[in-house]
Amino acid sequence: MKMHFSIPVSEQLLEKFGGRYVLYSVYLEGFLLCKVRYSQLHHWNDQDTFKIKTQRASLDIYLADGRNVRLDIQTSDTAERVLEVVSCKMGLSRELIRYFSLFFIQDHSSGVLSVVKKVAEFELPYVSLQSMKESNCKIGIRKWYMDPSHDKMLMNCSSSVNLLYMQALQEIEKNWVKPTDGQMQKLKLLQKAANKMKFLELVQEVQHYGYIQLDPCTCDYPEVGCSAAVHIGNNEISCCIKLPSNQTKQASFKISRVRCWQVTFLGAITRPKDQGYEQTLELRFEYKDSDSWRWIVFYTKQAFLLSSCLKKIISEQLMKTMKEDKEMQIEMPESLKSKKSSIQQSQIAHSGFIPRKRILVRSDEEDNVFEKIREEDL
Repeated sequence: MKMHFSIPVSEQLLEKFGGRYVLYSVYLEGFLLCKVRYSQLHHWNDQDTFKIKTQRASLDIYLADGRNVRLDIQTSDTAERVLEVVSCKMGLSRELIRYFSLFFIQDHSSGVLSVVKKVAEFELPYVSLQSMKESNCKIGIRKWYMDPSHDKMLMNCSSSVNLLYMQALQEIEKNWVKPTDGQMQKLKLLQKAANKMKFLELVQEVQHYGYIQLDPCTCDYPEVGCSAAVHIGNNEISCCIKLPSNQTKQASFKISRVRCWQVTFLGAITRPKDQGYEQTLELRFEYKDSDSWRWIVFYTKQAFLLSSCLKKIISEQLMKTMKEDKEMQIEMPESLKSKKSSIQQSQIAHSGFIPRKRILVRSDEEDNVFEKIREEDL
């Protein structure tokens, strides 16, 4: 999978003996990955990687209930490797690992939970965590699918049931999901009885269960200057939008009506008290609103997380369609198979997810790079 790297800022620093050198800040998907000199970038270009000094270290992986699993790892271990280790330690069966992933998470003093970004499989969690310490991030394990019906695939493993149960409790506590009073009473009774299976069965009926909630952001729908609370999951982007007039509007953008999307890096701003730089990002998608197409824009530092969720929804839809087609092919008479195949090819060709080329735009200002990234470049 392609990832978005950028070098939005650089600094001129003094050598120990009076010389000068330039330190470049390398960002991965909108967050600081490392600061390196030109010679290190040159080696990276020649060798495809930084030379990471390998040594033994401890890494805490947090569960949704606040507990952590401490791992003995190598600093050069990838996220894929770390996920395998923590899954084994928790008793999660190997075939179910693909339903979970590692995420960078922030617990704010206000009690708000933020999922900052998904850790890429090739990323080195220990190294990335050191770079993100200024953001008070930690690494957590969470489910990684957008279709809540996939829960049923995990019900035969006690470890996966425990992970789903803890995450559901956390999301109710953090107000990510919104049970009615009646649903809440039933859920509390099931929680008190420690009936996890029934609890997970009931919570599927709750609004926004299985969705990822973004931090509050701004958008240009239905007009410029709106603020939005965004949930994404179950084939939609669900928004509670506050208009400049202080009126509120509920909006649901169906993924089936999205033609394409892109993430754009708008620049970098300096944060106070020498806390480094923060990238400003937007995600825009082309949406069929009534009978016309229009671009809808969200300005959010979680633009790459939102993009990853959109990609995940699309991939799950395609897998579901392929599975249904395969089952129909088995049951369908031979004379009708060729006809079904031609119909399906036509549908896929016009599914609306148009390939886009990457466009690079450079500003005239020193040390600033503005990049427009299409989804297939991620």
